Amino acid sequence: MRAFGEENKNGNYNRAVFTRENLRRVGGFAKPHSRKIALFLLTSVFSALVVVAAPLLAGRVVDEIVAGGALTTVVLLAVAIGVFGLLEAFFGVINRLLSSQIGEGLIFQLRSAVFRHVQRMPVAFFMRTRTGALVSRLNNDVLGAQRAFANTLSGVVSSFVQLVLTLLVMGSLSWQVTLLTLVIVPIFLIPARYMGRRLAAMRREANDLNATMNDQMTERFNAGGATLVKLMGEPEAEAGEFDARAGRVRDIGVRTGFAMGVFMSSLTLLSTLALAVVYGVGGWSALSGGLEAGSVVSLALLLTRLYAPLTTLSNARVEI
Repeated sequence: MRAFGEENKNGNYNRAVFTRENLRRVGGFAKPHSRKIALFLLTSVFSALVVVAAPLLAGRVVDEIVAGGALTTVVLLAVAIGVFGLLEAFFGVINRLLSSQIGEGLIFQLRSAVFRHVQRMPVAFFMRTRTGALVSRLNNDVLGAQRAFANTLSGVVSSFVQLVLTLLVMGSLSWQVTLLTLVIVPIFLIPARYMGRRLAAMRREANDLNATMNDQMTERFNAGGATLVKLMGEPEAEAGEFDARAGRVRDIGVRTGFAMGVFMSSLTLLSTLALAVVYGVGGWSALSGGLEAGSVVSLALLLTRLYAPLTTLSNARVEI
């Protein structure tokens, strides 16, 4: 079991170690799903392309209206925006289906592998290993691995493609406005990295506490454990110990929720400030004749699609 992480003196597992052996093992679990994963990644790329196309069409609509263009052109552009919206929804459904199939398959493989591995261990292993920790591996940690492999994989790929395409399109519309918005990106990434480390640490602590609670419940809820507690006459002490651990999990949950709230509010504030820059500088450029009104709208819409993938990429580290 130690191949998946470092075990400390209390029997808890700390930060996972990224080694060639672990990566090879992950690849072994992913190999049976290689075709679905390839299709999964392909649909993620198509979804990113569709997301970037809609703002450009919206800008064209504004240009047609300002120039007094034909009604037919405006209607066709509006229909095209609707079609891209349908395509985005379609790819989203396909991605969700593939993600579920891959994820549930991984859960089955991981649980089966862990169960078979534990059964082959010598008796000495069970003497020094907490039962609750093993149960936690089969339940909580397997689900976490499934989320990191399926959901995060899709998010990282589609977000990276969307980020690159968005920057390229924005640069083609106005490299000056794009550079100004990129100045805000470091301000965005610094708190994201700091908060990612804090959230990862809190999740690891919560996982260890949940494993300890599982261990206590497993030991105390069987006949032998319950009899021992009654004979020793310490049910209140046992309850107090359990309450203390459960209270720490509660406190971690509150801290995590608050930290995520502050983090997301900060990202929203930064994106709003960047949007103000686009409208201010882009509007000035449009009034001076250097930029079309539709391009300003497209830049603003593309900017809203820029910070969403940045958020996903910054949160991916916590899941992994």
